[in-house]
Amino acid sequence: MLAVPRPATYVARFDTQDERGVHLLNAGRHDPATASNSLDEFLARTRKFGVKAEQKHLVIPSPEVSRIRKLAEV
Repeated sequence: MLAVPRPATYVARFDTQDERGVHLLNAGRHDPATASNSLDEFLARTRKFGVKAEQKHLVIPSPEVSRIRKLAEV
C-alpha cells in the first residue's frame, strides 16, 4: 500500500482508518527534502527488495493524505 501525504511518500501495510487518521504498519518513508534518491528510484527499490520499515506503527491524519494506492498499481 502506498500513502502519499505531502510532501513525503510512505510505503506500508494499511491497517485501518478512523477519527485519528490512516494507520500504517511497518512503514518506509521517502521525503524529497532529505532523500538521496528520487521517488521513482525509492519505489523501484521497494518493489525489488521490499519495504525498509522505519516505523512499526504510524498514524497520518486523514487531511494530510492525498491518496492511497496499492504498490502494485504504481
